[in-house]
Amino acid sequence: MEDYLGRNIPKLGFGMMRLPRIDKSIDIEQVMQMVDLFLDRGFTYFDTAYMYQDSEDTIRQALAERYPRDSYQLASKLPAWKASSKKEAQEMFWTSLKRCGVCYFDYYLLHNLGSSRSDIFDKYDLWQFIAKLKEEGLIRNIGFSIHDKASHLDEILTRHPEVDFVQLQINYLDWDSPIHESQKCYETARKHNKPIIVMEPVKGGNLMILPSAAVDAFASVNPYASLASWAIRYAASLEGIITVLSGMSTLAQVEDNTTFMADFKPLSQDEMTAINSARAAISQIPSVPCTYCGYCLPVCKQKVAIPGIFEALNLQLVFNNETESRWTYGWHTSGQNARLASACIECGDCELVCSQRLPIIKELKRARGLFESA
Repeated sequence: MEDYLGRNIPKLGFGMMRLPRIDKSIDIEQVMQMVDLFLDRGFTYFDTAYMYQDSEDTIRQALAERYPRDSYQLASKLPAWKASSKKEAQEMFWTSLKRCGVCYFDYYLLHNLGSSRSDIFDKYDLWQFIAKLKEEGLIRNIGFSIHDKASHLDEILTRHPEVDFVQLQINYLDWDSPIHESQKCYETARKHNKPIIVMEPVKGGNLMILPSAAVDAFASVNPYASLASWAIRYAASLEGIITVLSGMSTLAQVEDNTTFMADFKPLSQDEMTAINSARAAISQIPSVPCTYCGYCLPVCKQKVAIPGIFEALNLQLVFNNETESRWTYGWHTSGQNARLASACIECGDCELVCSQRLPIIKELKRARGLFESA
């Protein structure tokens, strides 16, 4: 078996972003039960972040104050793009350490690199900052999470060979996606000999909302397996994986995930055939066939986030997931200092350069109706 950092960590990690709530407060009693069950079944990796509302404080109460420090691995993340100064960015580490109630992080990440966000981590000298913290024993392993193309990932890993691991979005639907480039990013990390933590294996919950043909493809091989199990096991079957994060929100989800991952075995050939059949069924749902080439962006006078808007539109069209699609729309527009679909002036320059000859103006109008109406 290949030897790498984290090889012996169980291949299911607890992503503590979507925790259960009572009104607006985290249901700490239920989270304690979830943590207890997770650990009792032999799983040990917990993932939080400075940005996850109340998550780090919950880690302290449900985990750090109740279990020995050497009985689990804990990861958190530093979102420098939310800071207005180097001092503020670096202070995020100390805030996270205090909130979590621990004296070190097993895995610590520079959070959500990609696009122009990557530059701020250099501007604030955060690579050197976390390297120094590692030398001091406050961090055991340093890495980063990224949502971007494989070429940008390659640039970062070439400039920073000192990182111990990377965190990537990998799931069976995004594997050959021109937007997410999951396979290319995975292969890039492997080329640099970096082990991988997987995020979004269920694509933000969307792979739980499948067309009947995809559900039937899975049921024909194993009618008792949950849809989550197919997605998580797919990611965990890859080589060089430290763990696969699942953002669990209920005790039932912890029960299901820890049951099918307790004696984890990689997907069989028949199971991979079912994955491919399900993927093909999903691809038959009408959507905007944008390849995310980006040719439209430089010519758009209004700086409309055209490819990102189409990603949000496709989430709605394919999965009918209004919450996730609206969040994605906001992330690609205001979240990236780009313009909404309604900013389009219908000049047509984007359609002239579109490699797929898409009716961009028409699709932007559709997106405006879906996402900008009350």
